Amino acid sequence: MIQRIQSVWLLLAALCCVGLFFFDIYHAEIAVNGANTIHAIRVSDHYPSLLIALVITIMPLVAIFMFKNRKRQKLIAIFSIVATIGFVTMALGRVTNFSNENPAAVNGSYWIGAVLPAVAIIFLVLAIRGINHDDKLVKSVDRLR
Repeated sequence: MIQRIQSVWLLLAALCCVGLFFFDIYHAEIAVNGANTIHAIRVSDHYPSLLIALVITIMPLVAIFMFKNRKRQKLIAIFSIVATIGFVTMALGRVTNFSNENPAAVNGSYWIGAVLPAVAIIFLVLAIRGINHDDKLVKSVDRLR
C-alpha cells in the first residue's frame, strides 16, 4: 500500500489539499475611512469552494487504497486533477470578483493557499506516472510466465 511510490505521491497531494483549509488564498488591504483593513479570501468562507476542497482532499486518499485495481486508481487520480483545476478556476473567479467589487483595494497578493492546488496537481501527475510504471511492470511479469 504505502510501499509503492504512487501512494507517497497521492498522500502528498492529499496533504497539499488539506493545507487549503489552513491557509488563505488571497489577502487584500482595503482603505476604509482612512484606515487599511485586511480582508482574506478563504476556502471556509465559500460553500462551493469548501465542498470542492473536501472532494479534492478525499479523492487521493481513496485512491491510495485502490492499489489492487490500478485502472480505477488512475481514473480517480485523473478525476482529482480535473476537480483541482475546477477549484483553481473557482478561486481565481472569486479573487477577480473581489477585486472588481472593491476598487478601494490598496494592495492585494496571493497566499500559500493559491499555490497548494498547483503543487497537488504535480503530485497527482507523478502518481499517475507511478501507476503506469507499475502497470507496465506487472504486464512484463505476466508475459514471462
